Order: sequence, then C-alpha cells, then structure tokens
Amino acid sequence: MSQPISLTLAQELEQGLAEIPLLDVHTHLVGGKLAARGLHDLMLYHMVISDLYAAGCPSGARLAQFPAWPSREEARQRIEQAIPYLPAIRNTSMAWLLRVILADLYDWHEPISAENWTRLDDLLRERADDRSWQASVLDRAGIRRSCTELARRGAGEDDGRLQYALEWGFFTRSQWGEFDTALYELERCWGRLPESPLPVSGGARPPTEHVIRTVADVQEAVQYYVNHIPYNQLISMATHISTDIDFHPVSEAEMAAALNRRAQAGSLERDIYASYVNEAFLSALEQHADEIIFQFSFGAEPLPHETASRLSQRTIAQVAEMIARHPRLRFQCLLASRHANQSLCTLARELPNLSLVGYWWHNFFPDAILQVMAERLEMLPVNKQVGFFSDAYCIEWSYGKAVLVRKLLAQTLAANVARGQYTIPEALSIAREILYETPRLNGMRSKDNH
Repeated sequence: MSQPISLTLAQELEQGLAEIPLLDVHTHLVGGKLAARGLHDLMLYHMVISDLYAAGCPSGARLAQFPAWPSREEARQRIEQAIPYLPAIRNTSMAWLLRVILADLYDWHEPISAENWTRLDDLLRERADDRSWQASVLDRAGIRRSCTELARRGAGEDDGRLQYALEWGFFTRSQWGEFDTALYELERCWGRLPESPLPVSGGARPPTEHVIRTVADVQEAVQYYVNHIPYNQLISMATHISTDIDFHPVSEAEMAAALNRRAQAGSLERDIYASYVNEAFLSALEQHADEIIFQFSFGAEPLPHETASRLSQRTIAQVAEMIARHPRLRFQCLLASRHANQSLCTLARELPNLSLVGYWWHNFFPDAILQVMAERLEMLPVNKQVGFFSDAYCIEWSYGKAVLVRKLLAQTLAANVARGQYTIPEALSIAREILYETPRLNGMRSKDNH
C-alpha cells in the first residue's frame, strides 16, 4: 500500500492561506453588475488586450468602459479579431489566469476558438445577473469586501460587498500629448458632483462649465472640490502621480504667468500647473485627514493606448518631500515599477504616514510580485503594507488575481520558514495581518461587520 504523498511547505502554507479572508482595497467593480457581462469582459480585460496587441492583434485600445458598455456587436468584432492571436500569448501569466478563471468558475477547459467562443459567451451571459452566483464567486475567493469607485456604486445594490473610493480629478497625471491636464481636470470637476475620471490616454476632452483663467479661479475650484468630497461615503481617494512631472514649489506669481501661457503650454507649464494645483489640494485636504486615505498610483506613464512602467529617482524624492510636508494625511502607494520597490520601502520606513499597497498593473506578474512581496516582508512592519488588491473590473478577475496572490505569498513565506525566520503559525499570522487586519484598520470592513 503506497504512502500518502506529503505536502510541500508551500502547498501547506497555501492551504492555510485559503482560510484567511481578503479585503480587496482597489477595484473598478460596478454595483449591480459585479460579474462579467460576456466573454469580452474576461478575454479582453485590458491586461490581456496588451498581451494580444503585443502579439500582433490590430486593436490595442480598451473596449468601451462604464457607463458606456460595449455593444454586443462591438464585443463580437473584437473577440473574433483577437482569437487568432490567443495561441501566441498562451505562455503569459494573464493567459494562464484566464484559463484558471474559466476552469474554476465556468468548468470550461477547451482552448477558445472561432468555433466555440459563442457557446462560452452564452454561458457567461447566463450568469451575468445571477446575484447568488456572484456572491459564491467572492466567497470562493475569500474576498469579504471590495473597494470600488464611488461613481460605480449604482443604486447601492451591492453595498453589503462594496466600499468606495473617490476617483474624480487626476491633477498630477500626465496624458499623452497634453500639457494642461491639471487645469482641465480641475475645470471638469468645478461645479459638478463626483463622477468617473477620464480614462488614461483618453484623448477626448468634453467642454467644461467653468474655465480657469486666474490663480483665484484655481483656489476657488480647489476649495469647491475639497468641499464636495462625500467623506461619509468613502474610505479613500485614488489618483495618479506622474514621473514626467517635475514637482516643485510654485509661487502665485509663477502660476499666474504660466496661466497666461496656457495656449502655448509645454512641459514647463505642465509642471507648474500640476505642482501648484496639487499642493493647494493637499493643503486643503489635510483638514480632512482623519476622514480619508490618499491613495496614489505610481510608475505607469501613458502611451497611445495604455501605459509603460517608468519611474525616476527624482520623482521618488519629490514625492517623499510631498508626503513629509503633509504629515496628517495618510498616503498609500500603488506601485507599478518593481525596480522602485526598495526605494519606496525605505521611504515607508522613515515616513510615518506612508504605506504600500499590493502590486499594481505592470507589477502584477508572478516574478515581480515575488520580488515585491519578499522585499516588503523583510523591510516593513505588517501595519505598513497591504497585501492585496485586484484592480479588477469584474469579480471573475478578482477571483483569478486572488488565486495568484495566495499562491505566490505561500511560496514567499515558505522560503522564510525554510530558513528558520518564521514558524508556519507565525507565517500565517503575518499573512493575515497584511491581507486582512491592516486594510481593516485602514477603513475596510468585513461584509459581516458593516
């Protein structure tokens, strides 16, 4: 009689991690429409689109996003266009996670092809509005609560599962070929209620109700923005800080002169606008420091369709100065540049109001995640790091990314246990802190305690 095969240390830890609940601190889920609306929401998730575009697929742009859902015809065209390129990306981690999602959640084990994709699409559409099935997916992933954009709340149908962040004006983000983004973003919000931000590399700039012409206009618009943040509905705000911007102190006189040059604005004016608006905003927001967390993404810069991972040491230093100038605000960084992780860890060690969160965009690949996990576990206390967010647009991708993070965290912890740094119970206790307790203490709550 054969002896049972013993589990490896990583497998034992992975089983233990499956019992630890997750709080997903950053998503783009839509209240009332949590699940994929069709195959396009899984196969053409923007990270998979980038794989396909790299393989030669003609379209690299995202499909229409909330609230402008893609039509069934648009989804069909893009799926059929992409299918011939699926074999070329079968080696990527995103393609692997797509297979995991389809196998685990839909019992689908066939390669997607021109002959079978409509059958799979029908299967997804049948479950798209099944609320009990949606709950079962989140429960299977162990995700107790997810944080999404307030503008995606809907009518509050999923308030039992969702909490909210404000993504509205992105004053410190660069857009492809623009130099007055900070001013336009402020104009777009002035006089309005919170709504979704413009997409990265969006290109379109709808007309605004107000136009900023003077420093007094900037100050009035910033105060309007801060006064109209619905703090009682939020746990955080989320924005992006661009490495292309030279952040520096700007006087009112410099800002006034730059406003007069707006029609001819270049990189110098861009830096002045963003620096002045951001400092005015943070100074005003600091009066609400106990009511909200300032989350910022870092290390992804625009290309015509999406972004590339870029981050300079100059910007890291400037952001450190920014954080130090506003000690009452709680800053959380979502980092997309693996080479900058050690630098950010050293900042978080010395800046009491900075913590690091998960693995964002260009860091969400197994080798990068392993590096980031290991460095943070070695360098940061458990209350200065949050171990998971999915950045998902539907719960199926929340599930897939949760599977990967648990698997990689088990490997990382196993290495530390093997060298005697932790016992297995200590490793699981540390995991619980970063996956659940630290985000809970920063405002996220269990679905059983809201």
